[in-house]
Amino acid sequence: MYKVFVENRPIILCKINNYAYDCRLFFESDVKSLEKDIYPFFSEDKEKRPYVIICEDAASTFKRLFKNHDWIEAAGGIVEQAGRYLFIKRHGKWDIPKGKLDKGEDPAAGCVREIEEECGITAPVIDRLVLETYHTYRYKETPTIKKTYWYALTYEGNEVPFPQEEEGITKAKFVKTEKLDKIRINTYASILEVMDAYFK
Repeated sequence: MYKVFVENRPIILCKINNYAYDCRLFFESDVKSLEKDIYPFFSEDKEKRPYVIICEDAASTFKRLFKNHDWIEAAGGIVEQAGRYLFIKRHGKWDIPKGKLDKGEDPAAGCVREIEEECGITAPVIDRLVLETYHTYRYKETPTIKKTYWYALTYEGNEVPFPQEEEGITKAKFVKTEKLDKIRINTYASILEVMDAYFK
């Protein structure tokens, strides 16, 4: 199964539909390309409900549908410190610190590096891999798909986070559990996916 967030909407490639009550359903034979057979429906569905494409082999369908996209890998994670959680604000929306991996870089090492660079804290420690997500965007007018490795980390230092402003980040702060709803109402669908997996 693959779930790819396209324009903040999940497109799910799977063999069995587990979203029957709240999705738009397609079959692989009906989807020759995303641009012609999927995207035109976006303007009709304002609720951004999932689009499910039933296919026998999700991996090969994924490769076929996104073959014209550039491929980027990134890593990031949710850092916990004494019951508070590190979030950033970038381009007006709350986000989790993350960034593009350097060529050949291990995702876990890249995760720690990006958090240090974007938030100004030193040596957060990875506890576990939470999940991997995919989302698309346009980079210099080129359609791009990004695979992101998301980790759970802990931080025992006492440095105060500060934003990496040259990356468009305006805030970096630890948020108490009771304040997480404010994050959820102003973030991306893919980030909600990470939060749900982390806090479940």
